[in-house]
Amino acid sequence: MLRSVSVGPDPLRPLVRSEEELEDLLSRPSARAIAALSGLTGDVVVLGAGGKMGPSLARMARRALDANANGVRREVIAVSRFSAPERRAALERDGVRTRACDLLDPAAVAGLPDATAVLFLAGVKFGTGTDAARTWAVNTYVPGLVAQRYRGVPTVAFSSGNVYPFVPTDSTGATEDTPPAPVGEYASSVLGRERVFEHFARAHATPTVLIRLNYAAELRYGVPVDIARKVLAGEPIDLAMGYANVIWQGDANAMALAALGSAATPAHVINLTGPERVSIRALATTLGERLGRAAQFTGTESGTALLSDASNAIAALGPLTVPLATLTEWVAAWARAGGAAFDLPTHYEARDGSF
Repeated sequence: MLRSVSVGPDPLRPLVRSEEELEDLLSRPSARAIAALSGLTGDVVVLGAGGKMGPSLARMARRALDANANGVRREVIAVSRFSAPERRAALERDGVRTRACDLLDPAAVAGLPDATAVLFLAGVKFGTGTDAARTWAVNTYVPGLVAQRYRGVPTVAFSSGNVYPFVPTDSTGATEDTPPAPVGEYASSVLGRERVFEHFARAHATPTVLIRLNYAAELRYGVPVDIARKVLAGEPIDLAMGYANVIWQGDANAMALAALGSAATPAHVINLTGPERVSIRALATTLGERLGRAAQFTGTESGTALLSDASNAIAALGPLTVPLATLTEWVAAWARAGGAAFDLPTHYEARDGSF
């Protein structure tokens, strides 16, 4: 049972008052997402659906297909190891079919259901420092298995803005034309993931979009949540990574689904994030004011940060529905009320590529 959270008034828009309401918001499809799925004649497979974004993305795909049903039932099939059985059960209750699968098992991947669209979210980031070999296996070997199983099927594969170099903080951020310069094994393996999908997109004429995402956020995890938790705990906030990008996860979900409509061969890249160059100092100060705690800081802002320019994606796949100011208010109110939180810090502040 999802736990309700009582919170106070909000000057921008009604606050999110429960996890049920939060899940509803995260899975509301945009008009462009609905349109992108309207032409599908078969099922949608979401690979890596048991993580932070997968469940809400699968639910959104289900709702988008239902909006275009026309008497034809097309399934959304969420694929994961499903180490948390409750997540699997919740997806089934919401009309999403599930399939337990170890994507490192070639036979299991070969036996996955057919699809007319694939969304690939599987990946490893945290723990790379202690088991880099597994990170590389999941981030590069699994994409090869998947790309061969779903050859020719339009695919949206999630990547990361971590493949870019740090850019000046007074810039608009790295564009899709900025040459990759990954720092550390995780970022290098993510670029490897892209290259594998690019190769098989050419080899099998598979329409493919590579989504370089940073950083999706909702009320239980994300950069604002990381900062809010530190403010409440009285922990100093490191300013060395003085700026970041943030996007409401519901908008990221909708734009990823909409990107299916632009899948093409050869594969192409789309930066997916919010439009703001978010000052960590300013965000922490605002959250501190809302939480009644003065934010504590350590260090000073560097002249560079991991920043992406998502103007192309926002123009083609938007518009955004939850601006940063609203997300900040929601996070503060949720944290004040003791709302649920995932113990999944983003480590946005890492500058050495170690996660």
